[in-house]
Amino acid sequence: MTSPAAGSEQPVPGWRLLELVQVMDTLRVRCPWDARQTHASLAPHLLEETYEALDALTAGDQAALCEELGDVLLQVMFHARVAQERTDGTGYDIDDVAEGITAKLTRRHPHVFGDADVSGPDEVKLNWDAIKAAERAAASGGQAVSALDGIPLGQPALSLAAQLLRRAGRAGAPAELVAADAGPDGGHGAGGLGAELLALVVRAQAQGLDPELELRAAALAYADRVRAWEAGPT
Repeated sequence: MTSPAAGSEQPVPGWRLLELVQVMDTLRVRCPWDARQTHASLAPHLLEETYEALDALTAGDQAALCEELGDVLLQVMFHARVAQERTDGTGYDIDDVAEGITAKLTRRHPHVFGDADVSGPDEVKLNWDAIKAAERAAASGGQAVSALDGIPLGQPALSLAAQLLRRAGRAGAPAELVAADAGPDGGHGAGGLGAELLALVVRAQAQGLDPELELRAAALAYADRVRAWEAGPT
């Protein structure tokens, strides 16, 4: 897709995404490596690119963040292109992906796209959660649903604990559910060190902090100290 001619009307925002779709189509057909990729083979890259974008964000490197966001976007495009080739009725393309998230954002912002009134961002979040819960209930076909449904249990334990606490708290779960008795050896299970770590996550959230990012920052600072120690006195 060529860029608009000089002096022509300014293109609408997002026109470069159409160019990316064309590039992805070409790579899928003409590049041997791209042509052989599957959802499973691409999965590690989706995670890695997300972490690289987070690194750039944490470092405050805006140019690097722009580049890494492009890599994350590529993963979305790539997965949609792979799905587009399926003929078993489960396929979809990038337009389906965009249509789905557009519909979701419109549905969950009735104060913007509908006639709902809100008093501020806190009520926006309450409405979002209520609409999301209604969607889960409708999707369950009448089955009992949990506020914890849909949480990815395979994520790192610290971020898992934080997300579980957020969801449970918004659902009105009593705070005492966080407490657990330590086992006799203080090891794995509901108590012991794990319970202490969960309590630290509660403390972090009470202070408006993300425990995953806080631990990450502390770990990176520790890495800097170790490297300085390795280098010796200057």
